[in-house]
Amino acid sequence: MLAQNTGPLLVIGGAEDKKGEQVILKEFIRLAGGDAARIVIMTVATEHPYEVGEDYTQIFRKLMGDSGEDQVQCVHIESREEAQHEKSLAAIESASGVFFTGGDQFRITSLLGGTRVDALLHARHEDGLVLAGTSAGASMMSTTMIIEGSAHDTARVGMVRLGAGLEFLPGVLIDQHFAQRGRINRLLSAIAEYPHHLGIGIDENTALVVHGHEFEVIGTGSVTVIDAADVTDTNVHLLDQHEHLAICNVKLHILTPGYGFNLRDRIPRKTN
Repeated sequence: MLAQNTGPLLVIGGAEDKKGEQVILKEFIRLAGGDAARIVIMTVATEHPYEVGEDYTQIFRKLMGDSGEDQVQCVHIESREEAQHEKSLAAIESASGVFFTGGDQFRITSLLGGTRVDALLHARHEDGLVLAGTSAGASMMSTTMIIEGSAHDTARVGMVRLGAGLEFLPGVLIDQHFAQRGRINRLLSAIAEYPHHLGIGIDENTALVVHGHEFEVIGTGSVTVIDAADVTDTNVHLLDQHEHLAICNVKLHILTPGYGFNLRDRIPRKTN
């Protein structure tokens, strides 16, 4: 159950606009407090933390104007030991918004999972901290996470490797760069094995803005929601690895900006 004061999530499908209208990044700054925001950029997913961190630092400082110079900082964590350091904890403790960059989602969960940083992020989020993540930073938000998997094949059992996410958004399984990389079959394969989750595929330069049990879509692409609750028949439990999957009566929603979704009731809605 979500705490009463739980902060919003911004879950980005990757390749968000960094030079044009910057709708998604501006929304992150707005949610985190606008000119008064205190931003921490988490680069744990990438093997190039200083370069990626500097890029986002300059973007956020520019969006915040004069106040951004002293209110944007990076936390570079490259080992589990660093995820216990007081310096990292102090930065998160003072933040109003934390932004996870792209890279490899398994780096995020393997380096942060169960650490003091992980525990503090959850505690602060329950107390109102805004959390955002793009690409790998989006995938790790869910309870069960796609680590890797083929996107250009018929849906098969075991075509994706799954693991535990950091569970900021429970009850879903997220995939990113969705339409651009043709990932619907791999998300279907994952949801066939975890039908109690909702599958959420997020296109590039598109994001979910999550408040409690509701999200709305922003950006320029679409969000695909796969709901297997009413599946009438599947052969997933009968097959060996890599055999082709059958799954009947899957519910599919395609949502664009102007639409939202109730995650608890599994119902789409118009937002304007």
